Amino acid sequence: MIKEIFQSRKPLICYFMAGYPSVEDSIKTAFTLIENGADILEVGFPFSDPVADGVTIQVAHEKAVKDGITPEKVFQITKTIKEKYPNVPLIGMTYYNPIFRFGEENFCNRAKESGIDGFIVPDLPPEEGGNLKKVANRKGLSLIFLLAPTSNEERIKLVSKMSDDFIYYVSLTGITGERDTLPWDELKEKITLIRKITDKKIAVGFGVSKGEHAKIISQIADGVIVGSSVVKLQGKRDFEGLKNLVKELKSNIEA
Repeated sequence: MIKEIFQSRKPLICYFMAGYPSVEDSIKTAFTLIENGADILEVGFPFSDPVADGVTIQVAHEKAVKDGITPEKVFQITKTIKEKYPNVPLIGMTYYNPIFRFGEENFCNRAKESGIDGFIVPDLPPEEGGNLKKVANRKGLSLIFLLAPTSNEERIKLVSKMSDDFIYYVSLTGITGERDTLPWDELKEKITLIRKITDKKIAVGFGVSKGEHAKIISQIADGVIVGSSVVKLQGKRDFEGLKNLVKELKSNIEA
């Protein structure tokens, strides 16, 4: 399902935090994102030590964990979303620890039953992801890996081989968060290099917060990922702002 979306258009991929600031608000966030143009949703699994995330998303993790949002509750949320929007791919964004504690087989079974189509595990390097990839793929789930500005050619080859459906390219070194501008020249250069090595689709995230970013990214990559800007509005329950953000980003994506 993820692959088909990329084949038909350059998707807008929106991250939100499950269970934040409440279960109901997170479901309403997901519906608002989909109804206003999001093609794929990344579903954040709350975790106590989100090392790759900036302040906005860290706060969301902390509150959701404190409120008792477990992986099982996330699965209930994704099931609700999938029942209403069966054709919208859902990608779980989770650190590896919850998968390990649940057990890879059990975790993937529950994910599949709950309408999840794949996973991104930011702290799982491809060198250590072989077993989870086998388990996930056996159940029809994708496992998507990340590349960064620091990735060398050897790393690009490994991630290209391991990553299903698309590669998540992190636009800058550091943690997630909104940025006024992104390192465009470096971004173009790196994506050009990746394209020489693989024909996998490339979606760009980290720092994306406005239409202008979506426009430039869509000219050089195959998908646009937004996270912190969504989570900030989600936390305020600003659904009108969320609606406007998604429409602005979507309208700026060039085919």
